[in-house]
Amino acid sequence: MRSISARAPLALLLALPLLAGCLERGRSPIAESMGDDDQYCQAGGKVAVGSPEYVACRKDRDVQRQNAEVRSDRRQRDLGEYMMNNPDRH
Repeated sequence: MRSISARAPLALLLALPLLAGCLERGRSPIAESMGDDDQYCQAGGKVAVGSPEYVACRKDRDVQRQNAEVRSDRRQRDLGEYMMNNPDRH
């Protein structure tokens, strides 16, 4: 029979993939769906990094991302409130 100290590393090894999901915390699915801002704002190499057009594009992309996250958060909150107020309607 194995001792408890021999099972601890095995248990940790099995739990590691489950804990790896915690590392992704903070990365928004909306940010992932919008793609690479740098590549988008360079427009295929036509706009130089640091130019006024590039800076304006990056600011616009930030505003778009923030608005999308606010809408997503609002929809999630509204769904939660609806479910709390209407427990018999799933």
